[in-house]
Amino acid sequence: MPVPTVIAAAADNYRMNTDMLTKMVSDLSPEEWLRHPDGNVNHIAWIVGHVIWTRERLLARLGREWPQPWLELFGRGAKCGPDITYPSHDTLLEAWRESSTVLENALENVTDAFLAEPSVKGPPSTDGKQSGVVNFLAIHETYHLGQISYLRGWLGHKGLMG
Repeated sequence: MPVPTVIAAAADNYRMNTDMLTKMVSDLSPEEWLRHPDGNVNHIAWIVGHVIWTRERLLARLGREWPQPWLELFGRGAKCGPDITYPSHDTLLEAWRESSTVLENALENVTDAFLAEPSVKGPPSTDGKQSGVVNFLAIHETYHLGQISYLRGWLGHKGLMG
Protein backbone atom coordinates (compact mmCIF):
# COMPACT_ATOMS: atom_id res chain seq x y z
CA MET A 1 0.00 0.00 0.00
CA PRO A 2 1.44 3.43 -0.80
CA VAL A 3 2.18 5.90 1.98
CA PRO A 4 -0.75 8.32 2.39
CA THR A 5 -0.10 11.64 0.64
CA VAL A 6 -0.50 13.68 3.84
CA ILE A 7 2.64 12.01 5.32
CA ALA A 8 4.55 11.20 2.11
CA ALA A 9 7.18 13.90 2.68
CA ALA A 10 7.69 12.69 6.26
CA ALA A 11 8.13 9.09 5.03
CA ASP A 12 10.74 10.33 2.53
CA ASN A 13 12.54 12.18 5.34
CA TYR A 14 12.55 9.10 7.55
CA ARG A 15 14.06 7.04 4.71
CA MET A 16 16.69 9.69 4.02
CA ASN A 17 17.46 10.04 7.74
CA THR A 18 17.92 6.27 8.01
CA ASP A 19 20.72 6.32 5.45
CA MET A 20 22.15 9.64 6.62
CA LEU A 21 22.51 8.66 10.27
CA THR A 22 24.12 5.36 9.32
CA LYS A 23 26.69 7.20 7.17
CA MET A 24 27.28 9.86 9.85
CA VAL A 25 28.36 7.37 12.47
CA SER A 26 29.96 4.61 10.37
CA ASP A 27 33.51 5.91 10.81
CA LEU A 28 33.27 6.88 14.48
CA SER A 29 35.12 4.94 17.16
CA PRO A 30 33.17 3.60 20.17
CA GLU A 31 34.88 6.28 22.29
CA GLU A 32 33.74 9.06 19.94
CA TRP A 33 30.12 7.99 20.40
CA LEU A 34 30.48 8.98 24.08
CA ARG A 35 32.45 12.24 23.78
CA HIS A 36 30.76 15.59 24.16
CA PRO A 37 32.02 19.17 24.29
CA ASP A 38 30.95 19.81 27.90
CA GLY A 39 28.78 18.36 30.62
CA ASN A 40 25.58 19.90 29.22
CA VAL A 41 25.66 18.64 25.63
CA ASN A 42 24.41 15.17 24.75
CA HIS A 43 26.86 12.81 23.09
CA ILE A 44 26.17 10.99 19.84
CA ALA A 45 25.14 7.75 21.59
CA TRP A 46 22.49 9.64 23.54
CA ILE A 47 21.18 11.46 20.46
CA VAL A 48 20.98 8.23 18.44
CA GLY A 49 19.20 6.55 21.35
CA HIS A 50 16.81 9.49 21.58
CA VAL A 51 15.78 9.36 17.91
CA ILE A 52 15.26 5.60 18.28
CA TRP A 53 13.13 6.28 21.39
CA THR A 54 11.12 8.81 19.37
CA ARG A 55 10.59 6.31 16.57
CA GLU A 56 9.40 3.75 19.13
CA ARG A 57 6.89 6.29 20.49
CA LEU A 58 5.68 7.01 16.95
CA LEU A 59 5.36 3.29 16.25
CA ALA A 60 3.27 2.88 19.41
CA ARG A 61 1.04 5.75 18.25
CA LEU A 62 0.63 3.92 14.92
CA GLY A 63 -0.34 0.72 16.74
CA ARG A 64 2.99 -1.10 16.33
CA GLU A 65 4.72 -2.45 19.40
CA TRP A 66 8.50 -2.39 19.18
CA PRO A 67 9.84 -2.44 22.75
CA GLN A 68 13.51 -2.13 23.67
CA PRO A 69 14.39 -2.47 27.38
CA TRP A 70 16.91 0.39 27.36
CA LEU A 71 14.90 3.06 25.55
CA GLU A 72 13.86 4.96 28.68
CA LEU A 73 17.50 6.08 29.03
CA PHE A 74 16.78 8.33 26.04
CA GLY A 75 13.24 9.54 26.69
CA ARG A 76 12.12 13.13 26.67
CA GLY A 77 13.68 14.86 29.66
CA ALA A 78 16.18 12.06 30.36
CA LYS A 79 19.63 13.41 31.14
CA CYS A 80 22.85 12.25 29.55
CA GLY A 81 25.20 11.31 32.38
CA PRO A 82 28.71 9.98 32.91
CA ASP A 83 27.54 7.33 35.37
CA ILE A 84 25.02 5.77 32.99
CA THR A 85 25.89 2.66 31.01
CA TYR A 86 24.52 3.15 27.52
CA PRO A 87 23.94 0.42 24.94
CA SER A 88 26.92 -0.14 22.66
CA HIS A 89 27.16 1.66 19.35
CA ASP A 90 26.55 -1.69 17.63
CA THR A 91 23.34 -2.21 19.64
CA LEU A 92 22.17 1.31 18.81
CA LEU A 93 22.89 0.88 15.10
CA GLU A 94 21.11 -2.46 14.97
CA ALA A 95 18.08 -0.92 16.71
CA TRP A 96 18.21 2.01 14.27
CA ARG A 97 18.13 -0.33 11.28
CA GLU A 98 15.37 -2.45 12.81
CA SER A 99 13.25 0.56 13.76
CA SER A 100 13.65 1.88 10.22
CA THR A 101 12.20 -1.29 8.71
CA VAL A 102 9.31 -1.40 11.18
CA LEU A 103 8.58 2.31 10.68
CA GLU A 104 8.62 2.09 6.90
CA ASN A 105 6.10 -0.76 7.07
CA ALA A 106 3.92 1.12 9.56
CA LEU A 107 3.85 4.26 7.39
CA GLU A 108 2.91 2.20 4.33
CA ASN A 109 0.00 0.62 6.21
CA VAL A 110 -1.41 3.49 8.25
CA THR A 111 -4.92 4.48 7.24
CA ASP A 112 -6.12 7.87 6.11
CA ALA A 113 -8.85 7.63 8.77
CA PHE A 114 -6.27 7.32 11.57
CA LEU A 115 -4.18 10.17 10.18
CA ALA A 116 -7.28 12.40 10.12
CA GLU A 117 -8.01 11.82 13.82
CA PRO A 118 -7.35 14.77 16.12
CA SER A 119 -4.12 14.70 18.09
CA VAL A 120 -5.13 15.70 21.58
CA LYS A 121 -1.96 14.97 23.56
CA GLY A 122 1.67 14.12 23.10
CA PRO A 123 4.09 15.67 20.62
CA PRO A 124 3.13 18.80 18.71
CA SER A 125 1.12 18.40 15.53
CA THR A 126 1.60 20.53 12.44
CA ASP A 127 -2.12 20.28 11.63
CA GLY A 128 -3.81 19.25 14.89
CA LYS A 129 -4.21 15.69 13.59
CA GLN A 130 -2.28 12.43 13.87
CA SER A 131 -0.78 13.20 10.45
CA GLY A 132 0.72 16.36 11.92
CA VAL A 133 2.42 14.36 14.67
CA VAL A 134 4.01 12.09 12.04
CA ASN A 135 5.18 15.16 10.14
CA PHE A 136 6.46 16.97 13.24
CA LEU A 137 8.43 13.95 14.43
CA ALA A 138 10.18 13.73 11.04
CA ILE A 139 11.30 17.35 11.55
CA HIS A 140 12.34 16.53 15.14
CA GLU A 141 14.44 13.61 13.93
CA THR A 142 16.13 15.70 11.25
CA TYR A 143 16.94 18.37 13.85
CA HIS A 144 18.77 15.76 15.94
CA LEU A 145 20.67 14.48 12.90
CA GLY A 146 21.93 18.04 12.53
CA GLN A 147 23.25 17.82 16.08
CA ILE A 148 25.08 14.61 15.21
CA SER A 149 26.56 16.30 12.16
CA TYR A 150 27.82 19.16 14.32
CA LEU A 151 29.38 16.76 16.83
CA ARG A 152 31.01 14.85 13.95
CA GLY A 153 32.75 18.04 12.90
CA TRP A 154 33.73 18.81 16.49
CA LEU A 155 35.32 15.35 16.64
CA GLY A 156 37.42 16.23 13.56
CA HIS A 157 35.49 14.26 10.93
CA LYS A 158 34.54 15.64 7.53
CA GLY A 159 30.97 16.56 6.80
CA LEU A 160 28.89 14.29 4.62
CA MET A 161 27.37 16.99 2.43
CA GLY A 162 30.25 19.11 1.26
